[in-house]
Amino acid sequence: MRIVLNAQLLSFSASYRQAGISRLIHATIQGLQAVDHDNDYIAFAGNQRIPSGYISNNHWRIITSRWPTHNRLVRILWEQTSLPWSALQAKADLLHALAFVAPLACPLPTVVTVYDLSFLLYPAVFNRLNRLYLSAMTPPSVRKARRVIAISESTKRDLVRLMHIPPERVDVVYPGLEPDIKPIEDPAALAAFRRRHNLPDHFVLFVGTLEPRKNADALVRAYGLLRRRGVVRHALVLAGSRGWRYESIFAAIEESGVADDVILPGYVAREELAFWYSAADIFVYPSLYEGFGLPVLEAMACGTPVITSTASSLPEVAGDAACLVDPNDTGGLAEAIEHVLTQADVRAEMSAKGRQRAATFTWERMAQSTRNVYEKALASSLPMTTTGSPP
Repeated sequence: MRIVLNAQLLSFSASYRQAGISRLIHATIQGLQAVDHDNDYIAFAGNQRIPSGYISNNHWRIITSRWPTHNRLVRILWEQTSLPWSALQAKADLLHALAFVAPLACPLPTVVTVYDLSFLLYPAVFNRLNRLYLSAMTPPSVRKARRVIAISESTKRDLVRLMHIPPERVDVVYPGLEPDIKPIEDPAALAAFRRRHNLPDHFVLFVGTLEPRKNADALVRAYGLLRRRGVVRHALVLAGSRGWRYESIFAAIEESGVADDVILPGYVAREELAFWYSAADIFVYPSLYEGFGLPVLEAMACGTPVITSTASSLPEVAGDAACLVDPNDTGGLAEAIEHVLTQADVRAEMSAKGRQRAATFTWERMAQSTRNVYEKALASSLPMTTTGSPP
């Protein structure tokens, strides 16, 4: 079979655009190249330079757009008009929309990947135009699709509940972890990294876009409680770009009196992620809602003890390898941080369990599951039974 992939959100720029969905699209492309040497693939990417060697499988082509699809409105127009025509010209059997929306007039069978439904569940923290676009275009895209890919059981439940998609038409495909996300075990390399970024020897780490949904302000307040009680001397590092309505986080820093103890390095390059995780004493991610929660998986892969929330998909990712806390319980979050930071044996056990759990989330597993979805989509237009369970 020949599959066309809409990879317009794949980005190679050293900015926040390379995070999140772009990384999951990258994992899909690289994983499929590794496991599938039978089918043909054409990925349509944005107007950018593709790194040399990015495509290593002879069954693959990546075509960059001549349209300025970095502009959202242009990208939508391209997606709804040029993409289906290009897929027909390519004699494709199937079109995979890798981010929420497929061409509504596409004559080919489609598969649509949905990462989360935050635009419906947390509309206030979304850019208005983006929210309106996703709210209007995602429901008809997934209803028309032969198969829908959700990246967690939590997202699958949301699709069934909010968009009334039959559960038997939704396949859970868990993201895979990049092979280079692993512990940095060279003390000299870690020391050089700390000097380069002016980091202290001990710190609590958060990695993610600074926006209300990530609940970093609750982490700041919990950290403030511990500093006032003299329980911890660690710094708090909030690593990530400023997102939509980030001001509440900075207000919490001032109100908690910890402005001198909080480090805000901004966007973290993907190539340095393993250093950030490996240099931290613990990783805390108290998000209110996630489609998956990739930072939790990354931190565990690097052997960093993880505290995360009981919300949405995060228990699926963490399993029994992390400490889970109600994201609305600031006192409980402070207690969890204190417990993990002050108990060396607890940290050692969490580190070992985290690395073992993270090792089950691979590109190859993700890609093979995706290929299975393609085969089911082409086998029949009728709903088929599917199951998805954590590794």
